[in-house]
Amino acid sequence: MLNALDLPASLSPTIPDAVLRTARPDDVDAIIRLLTDDDLTVARGHGADTVDRAAYLRGLESVIGDPANTIVVADHPVDGVVGTMQLTVIPGMTRGGATRLHIEAVRVRSDLRSAGIGGAMMRWVTEVAAPRLGVALVQLTSDDRRVDAHRFYERLGFAGSHRGFKYAVPRG
Repeated sequence: MLNALDLPASLSPTIPDAVLRTARPDDVDAIIRLLTDDDLTVARGHGADTVDRAAYLRGLESVIGDPANTIVVADHPVDGVVGTMQLTVIPGMTRGGATRLHIEAVRVRSDLRSAGIGGAMMRWVTEVAAPRLGVALVQLTSDDRRVDAHRFYERLGFAGSHRGFKYAVPRG
């Protein structure tokens, strides 16, 4: 399903020499750094000092092994992995049986934010990936506290149309 994305894909002219490609298990450390370089993530107890690398690697391998999911990384020949996002295809019955593309865990290396990487990644999703996959809707959720991210998504044409809810399942 997601093999229709024809990766790697160039991010030029925005980021010369950078490509979007499917994540590999050896990308796990770079992805962990991106995911944990975030105040909200740290506040949830998932900072770089608390990382369970084996758990992240199992998660990455699980996503890669699921044909409805993929993790994409923005890879630069000098800077390495500078961005990431998870894509999930969700078939549905609403909207006349529409299939959706859900974007999760969008991150760009903190010292490179506002350099156009995130915008290029998201434009690739909406202009290339979504049409190739034949989805009717691209959706994402964002924590209420990520005000800057909300402005970023709105500039790209996303509308804040719904309110999301989560339930944390107690461990035990």
